[in-house]
Amino acid sequence: MRAVRCNEHGLPATLAIETLPDLHPEAGELVIDVKAASVNFPDVLIIQNKYQFKPPLPFTPGAEFAGVVRAVGAGVAGFAPGMRVAAYTAHGAFAEQARVNAADVIALPDNLDFSAAAAFMLAYGTSYHALVDRGALQPGDTLLVLGAAGGVGLAAIQIGKLVGARVIAAASSVEKLAFCREHGADEVIDYAHEDLRERIKTLTGGNGPDVIFDPVGGAYAEPAFRSIGWRGRYLVVGFANGEIPKLPLNLALLKGASVVGVFWGHHMKHEHALAEQEFAALIEWIKTGKLRPVITKRYTLDQTPQALDDMMNRRVTGKIVIEM
Repeated sequence: MRAVRCNEHGLPATLAIETLPDLHPEAGELVIDVKAASVNFPDVLIIQNKYQFKPPLPFTPGAEFAGVVRAVGAGVAGFAPGMRVAAYTAHGAFAEQARVNAADVIALPDNLDFSAAAAFMLAYGTSYHALVDRGALQPGDTLLVLGAAGGVGLAAIQIGKLVGARVIAAASSVEKLAFCREHGADEVIDYAHEDLRERIKTLTGGNGPDVIFDPVGGAYAEPAFRSIGWRGRYLVVGFANGEIPKLPLNLALLKGASVVGVFWGHHMKHEHALAEQEFAALIEWIKTGKLRPVITKRYTLDQTPQALDDMMNRRVTGKIVIEM
């Protein structure tokens, strides 16, 4: 089988495409023929040794994928060769075959194609967990999404609207904000050219948002947090900007606000039963046509380094996938 390999830590151009032996499952595992794999910002970090999880070299990057079960290991129930599935794995998805724990695999509905399935586990799982579980988002709440044109940002817009929130999308260009409006945002903020705090104040009548979804970090975190409403929930989803902000915690006291961490990977590990319930809710939305992951660009396996470079340099919006 062919696979993308990270033989040394570095930028996407250092990755290689290699031919490796076919995979075989251990007990409790599945081997899956990968049909599509999604590209996420942590993939850019992990190949540079900048992510929380640090696999030993050499390794194959890629955290989520969809495909067809090839082989089933001892002790695995509920899966059989030929089944259509999606899976989350910390690494290993950018390859023609992937080996994964059966607990990290879900069966797919027939009306969800492989590319869309590959694109929903991490981004939509993270956003649902963040907004519904950690953020307690309610109908009628105002939700502010930073980095709204990215994969998790777009998922947060879609899920926020399905919950019944009023969604304000913040991004860095007119084109990105038009993309956010196209997919459900009620209001938008161009934080590259507008004063973020003043615009939030105007759009919320001075009350501030109930929930702030922040996968970016960096310079916009503090003004957003200073704008949060009474009993607001600030969801710390990630640091795509590369800078971990120092939030003024006295504001948490003055506004009765909460700073809430969101780490979907550990949620999957430590609260697997709850994560399965969340996926069931997402799958039901997909089955009924209420939710559809948005794929904005598709690459081949050989183009994986370019896909990661495009992600790193923010040349793409929404979700991008590698198709085998």
